[in-house]
Amino acid sequence: MPLYVFACPECGSFEVERPMAESGSRACCPACEREARRLFTPPRLARLAAPVRRALETEEASAHEPRVMTEKRGRPMRQRREPVPPWVMH
Repeated sequence: MPLYVFACPECGSFEVERPMAESGSRACCPACEREARRLFTPPRLARLAAPVRRALETEEASAHEPRVMTEKRGRPMRQRREPVPPWVMH
């Protein structure tokens, strides 16, 4: 469930976990019970696992900044042999 941030005029900001269907409804401050207004905050994408976050960042960057390879990297690939039918003796 998403977390929404609300601001109380007396106590400051607090978070409320609620379904997306209730995202527009107001919340009461847990400390003073006054009505609070919702603050719009960016989504918390930092909670993604590090490999997933890096993959998303790489994908986003490759759309407008493709990397150009200037040298071969990695180890050489193993040479493949031609397939030999099973009836041929070695």
